Amino acid sequence: MNDRSFAFPEVAFDNDYMIATYYIKSATSDAIKFAVAIAEEQSTGTWIEVPGETNTLKEKFGGKVLNVFEVPDYETEFPEGLKERDYIIQVGFPVTNFNPQIPMLLTTVIGNIANAGKLKLLDINFPKAYTDQIGGPKFGIQGVRNILGVPTRPLVNNMIKPCTGWVPAEGAKMAYDVAVGGVDIIKDDELLPCDLSFNRLTERTKLIMEQLRKAEEETGEKTLYTVNITDDVWKMRDHALRAIEAGANALMINFYTCGFSAAQGLAEDPDINVPILAHVDFSGAMFSSPWHGISSPLLMGKLARMSGADMAIITSPYGKFPVVKNKYLLQVNNCRNPFYDIKPTLPMISGGTTQGSIPKIMKDIGNDSCMAAGGAIHGHPMGATAGAASMRQAIDATLEGKSLIEYAKDHKELAAIIDTFAKDDVSDLFDLKK
Repeated sequence: MNDRSFAFPEVAFDNDYMIATYYIKSATSDAIKFAVAIAEEQSTGTWIEVPGETNTLKEKFGGKVLNVFEVPDYETEFPEGLKERDYIIQVGFPVTNFNPQIPMLLTTVIGNIANAGKLKLLDINFPKAYTDQIGGPKFGIQGVRNILGVPTRPLVNNMIKPCTGWVPAEGAKMAYDVAVGGVDIIKDDELLPCDLSFNRLTERTKLIMEQLRKAEEETGEKTLYTVNITDDVWKMRDHALRAIEAGANALMINFYTCGFSAAQGLAEDPDINVPILAHVDFSGAMFSSPWHGISSPLLMGKLARMSGADMAIITSPYGKFPVVKNKYLLQVNNCRNPFYDIKPTLPMISGGTTQGSIPKIMKDIGNDSCMAAGGAIHGHPMGATAGAASMRQAIDATLEGKSLIEYAKDHKELAAIIDTFAKDDVSDLFDLKK
């Protein structure tokens, strides 16, 4: 085994390697050989020696095995009868092997080896030399707050419902109703294509923005409208520019269907100077398996942030698509934690977020967050305006240290939604087990 196949993580960072961390479950008892095969397969080598792969070439461009851990950490003997064993393997790849872009990055760290059995990419650690060439969000959390004039409280997002089938005038009415109720950000549903015969991009944007200006005159509060511009990649820049020309003050992209590269290109375009929302759809196809794919904190947190998401939809343990709690917390961490000079992304908690889940979410992740609700607003028994108001009331109650039941005594909108959910386990829904 050639020493050129190995290095320390500290040396890897010093030499501008990025570090990929994998979970592997395998019947092999030679995890070091497995790790070397990954390092070679994803850099300079193949299954057989070839004349051009010289030691000099491997030294400069070859992947390096940095760590091989077995869990549990057997030192002296193995239990009998083990059919598969669990490993955490770290491999360093020189950033000179690819430019600062996501497609070749993913090809390098989880390309052919995605077919190598039970193998999942857990994380990538980047040297600053690499991230310095990545733009990341233009606005980030603080930029979005500055636009809205909301310095500290959690924000509220609403997706227009029904998801599709409405015409621009109907969407404009729904947007107005939730804006006057207190929603900060309105988004197209991810299922609404950019430009349909019955719902044209320019008309929809103009009518909705007109109603949002009307709502601002009444309430004194600004509202962002994130227009869905997802389409074939070569059409998306034109969609973005047309939406902005029509008055759009934000955009939405289905990041995981159109690809990180498409999103990054738009985020770094100097002519597109509005915040961008990353939608979560399709991401589960990449992270849901415990054995394969990419971990959700890396996918929906770090990579979406690096690709320019100012805001990112994230699922939670409390909605209709529940995820393991520590994964949702790590997704949020990867959106917001200091990451060299890359601005933080606003996590938008979605997928069945209700008024009742707000105290839990705020307890989990604090105020630099956004409560993204569709049905909980449009399905309110008093209408969408009351639904929006009840979301704000749930936030205000939590900020004041009051239970939702207590706060609802003086706020009819919140009281009405509690009555709607009375058929459910209200003690759990409203977190009354204190």
